[in-house]
Amino acid sequence: MEEQAPTRRLRTIRSFVRREGRLTEGQERALSELLPRLGLEPGSGPLDLDAAFGRGAPKILEIGFGNGESLATMAQAHPDWDYIGVEVHRPGVGHLLLRLERDRIGNVRVVNGDAQELLARIPDGSLHGVQLFFPDPWHKKRHHKRRLVQPEWAQQIRHKLAVGGFLHMATDWENYAEHMRAVLDAAEGFRNEAGAAGYIPRPADRPETKFEARGKRRGHGVWDLRYIRTE
Repeated sequence: MEEQAPTRRLRTIRSFVRREGRLTEGQERALSELLPRLGLEPGSGPLDLDAAFGRGAPKILEIGFGNGESLATMAQAHPDWDYIGVEVHRPGVGHLLLRLERDRIGNVRVVNGDAQELLARIPDGSLHGVQLFFPDPWHKKRHHKRRLVQPEWAQQIRHKLAVGGFLHMATDWENYAEHMRAVLDAAEGFRNEAGAAGYIPRPADRPETKFEARGKRRGHGVWDLRYIRTE
């Protein structure tokens, strides 16, 4: 079994802003009734992910799932994988919970909270994949320090991934795509799946997200990057 790396708290600069929208009645019900059943147990201790799903299966973590539609669709397409979704915005969490209930999707667990706090509880080497789709680009140069993808974050993700596991990122901001690539290409223990090309075509099993569609309407391109943990 892989030796556990010491848990370190990352910088306290927030990579997100809580833009809390209005909850619908259905979303309020989902948060009160469904989240206790479909969420991960709160606390600060290590999580037993197999126990949370009642089985041993590859575990995929999605950070910042928005309204959860693409996450739910991927979970339906891969019933042999287990998905953990973390999102700070309660309306999006409620929306996903309602979708899980409606379509009887049983291989998703939901966390309404900060991804950094969740990552601290996930045992090293226990994830098959991590997904980060269309995070806040913090496009102004003075705000680049708030971007989630930073060298220390990349190493935290590496420790959580099993050898051979993947980190899949996507953005519709070219400057952020270049930043992501620079950080991960320089990171120890990762291999860029695209090699010298840098970016991969959007995989067929990654559904288009709401943020992606909005970016395309604004004339943005889309860049997918996928890195494999090598050691």
